[in-house]
Parts: sequence; C-alpha cells; structure tokens
Amino acid sequence: MPSAAPDDSTRTDTRAATHRSARPASPAGFAELEKATADLQPPFAVVDLGALRANAAQMVRRSGGKPIRLASKSLRCRALIGDVLRLPGFSGVLAFTLPEALWLAQDGALDGEGRLGGDTEGAAGADGRPDGGATGPAGRNAPASGRTAGPAREDEAREGAGGEDEGRAGRAERAAVGAADRAGPSILVGYPTADVPALRRLASDERAASRITLMVDSVEQLALITEAIGPSGPPVRICLDLDASLRLLGGRLHLGMRRSPLHAPEQAAELARAVEARPRLRLVGVMSYEGQIAGVGDNRPGPGLTRAAVRLFQQFSARELRARRAAAIRAVRAVAPLEFVNGGGTGSLEQTSAEHAVTELGAGSGIYAPVLFDHYRGFRPLPAAYFALSVVRRPAPRHITVLGGGWIASGAPGTDRLPLPVSPAGLRLLSAEGAGEVQTPLTGVAADGLRLGDRVWFRHAKAGELCERVDQLHLVEGDRIVDVVPTYRGEQHAFL
Repeated sequence: MPSAAPDDSTRTDTRAATHRSARPASPAGFAELEKATADLQPPFAVVDLGALRANAAQMVRRSGGKPIRLASKSLRCRALIGDVLRLPGFSGVLAFTLPEALWLAQDGALDGEGRLGGDTEGAAGADGRPDGGATGPAGRNAPASGRTAGPAREDEAREGAGGEDEGRAGRAERAAVGAADRAGPSILVGYPTADVPALRRLASDERAASRITLMVDSVEQLALITEAIGPSGPPVRICLDLDASLRLLGGRLHLGMRRSPLHAPEQAAELARAVEARPRLRLVGVMSYEGQIAGVGDNRPGPGLTRAAVRLFQQFSARELRARRAAAIRAVRAVAPLEFVNGGGTGSLEQTSAEHAVTELGAGSGIYAPVLFDHYRGFRPLPAAYFALSVVRRPAPRHITVLGGGWIASGAPGTDRLPLPVSPAGLRLLSAEGAGEVQTPLTGVAADGLRLGDRVWFRHAKAGELCERVDQLHLVEGDRIVDVVPTYRGEQHAFL
C-alpha cells in the first residue's frame, strides 16, 4: 500500500468553489479506512457502519414517532436494506420499480443479518442525540430535535373537523402495516408501472400481491393494470400519488416536481372512486412527495438572498400542502378506508411527521448521506458511503489524474451533481474537465504529495446511484472490513 496518503482522521471535505466549506465527516477517519482497505485495488466502495448507524438514529429521532418506509433506490443493496429494516423506527420498503418489488418480496430476501445491531437508540445519548463517545462528530452535527414539530402540530389541529377520526384511523392503519410487516416488509412501489409481464406476475402470486402496493395517478393507469391482470385472482393493492407541488395563478406558475396530475382533493376522491369501481383493485394508501422541500437544501452556498428565497418558498409550500393534503385524505377516506398515508423525504422528516394526516414517512438518502444532503439547516448527517480511485498520472505540478471518476448523479446538470474528492484534503476537480469517463484530473495543494498508486477518496452527489458503479460494498467498522455485501448490480440486477 503506498504510504503517501495523509493521516486525515478528522475526514474533512474539500470541494470546488461552488460547494461550502469543509466540516467533520464520519466516525471512522480516513486513516482507518486506508488501513481497513489496504489490500483492495481501486475502484471500490465502502460504507462506514458507524456513520450509517448514527444517520439511522438521527432519521428516527426526526420522524416524531412515525415509521419510516425505507426508499430502496437510496441504498440499492439488499443486505443493507434488510439490516436497516431491523432497526426500530423503520417499517416497509419504498421501491422504485415493480420487478424490484417482486424480487424483494421473495422469501428471505430482506431478512438482514443484524450488522447494525437491533436498536437505533444505541447510537444516541441521554438527550436523544448521537453519543459523541460512540460516533465521534455525530454528537456535534445533530440538530436539536423537534424544532419544527410543535407549531406544525398546532396548525394541523386547527385545520378543521375530522382530526380526531383521522387520528384513530391513523393508529389503525399503523397497526395494519405492522401486522403486514410481521409477515414480511410491505413494499410500496413509489412510481407507476407499465410493465405488463411484471403486473401479470404480481396478479398470479397471492403472497406478493398481499405485500406489494402499486402507485397510480390516473384512470389511464388503472385501465392498463386492469387489462394486464385480468378479472380473476387475488386483489391488487393500489396507492394514489397526490401531487405535492405548489401551483399558483391558476396553475400558470408551477413550483416543485411535475410528478402527478392529482392535485386537488376532489381529483383524488374521483380517482379513489375509479379504483373502488374495479373489483380486483383495492385502494389502501395515498402518497405525496414534497421534493421541493425534502430534496432541496435550505442552506446551499451562494447569495444570501437566494437562500432566503428558498426558505420562504419552502415555508409557504409546506403550509399550503399541509392543508391540501389533509383535505385530500379526508376526501379519499370518505370513499374507502386507508391503511397508510405516506409523505416526506429525508429533508422534511420533522415537518411532514408533524402533519396529522400523514401516518408514515418515506426516506432513504439520509442513510448514506451523499453530498446533496450537506446543505440543510435542520440536520447534519454523517457521510457514510465513499469510493476510492487510484492516482495514475502526474501531468503537471499541483496536478494528478485518477483512473475513472465520472460517477455523475442524475438530475439537472450542474456542479452539484459531480463526485466530490474528500481525501486527501486540498484536491478539487478542474472546471474545464470535470469528472471523466476513464480518467479525472484533480488539482490542489495535496497533489504534489501523492504518488502513482496512491488513493483519492470521493463522495457521490446522490445516495444509491453509487451502487450502480460497483458490484460490492465493503462494510467498515473502525479500521476493519467486517463484511462484503453485493449491490443490486452485484446480484445481476439493473432495474433502471
């Protein structure tokens, strides 16, 4: 193992000028990661289990006692999905395709092996924050819990009649979901499907059909499903996707994701009636994802006026959605009982959990804590997933080149989608080249101290997409690899 990599046990982040300044990262330092992975040849990826545990505990604490349905796209590793689901506070899977859901619904697919222990409270101190003695920087990075829950709950209590009935319904729904999880985690497919062969598989498998719920937002999708599954067989579970974006000026101004045409409560009720009119379909849930709040950091680098505008917009959008979502759930429950109402994401756990109408949350990116989740005021997760690349060139003073590196995240193109070199500190991408398909040049004060064969450690901008680049994740505790687990790719699955 080359010896030039520095002992950076504080694991600070250095990024291009468009990113904010460095801060402490993971419970295990890069010196420990170097020692643990000394016999590995890059490229490879690691998951720091100490950081992962602290992140899971933080998410549960932020969820206000409501269960978190784990977003599988943010982990894309069956073993770790199973392990996280063994932790208190997590219940069920939010899948991204129906073939994936069918695979995860197989017997034993998500049993897990207890690599994380069985109690997220084990990572927390007496005040509910991660214990600094156990998780290092976690104690410094954790925000005060419940800072947004109080006012939001008071607002919800004032939203009109029906709140008490909805509270009883929510408790019944959570009990139903818990009973289903005892037979195996329930799986909600978070996006509509047009996969006719997969629909036919679902419709012919009574056990899978009892655990998997399909997402719809239109009568057109209902017609496709009904035609694919035929008239006879077990009931097929359906969830409505309620649009969470903010629409102003009669819809001429759209702020947020263009995800679903179901925006008004009466639209949701109308589609609920269409579901109930089809004998093989059973309406069991409603979901809405406020990506403009949960997926947009409110403390991003840049002009202060821009941050202030983002925060003001998010507060206004959250207030509008809280009232509209409650009205939509009342309208849908007037048509059919519901087992669950899912909402939120990693970036909005406190706000969404405070809504009386919501019975469970959906989140997953906070487990690995990629770069895009560095910019929130309300919480500071610990980076838990990294990948390492080898130095193969020294093209000029203060410059090195690593092999590979173009592991660019999805979304609107921008520098925030690029991987971030984090160790050794003092390296950055070149603005003229970015991250390359086969090689990536880096510059900075640390470059002259590196030799051919040394490693540079990176973080991915998004969570689960890292796993589309590697077959395995090396699970690290301190300075030891304690397990090696396959990613979806390593199990020969590429669902998208």
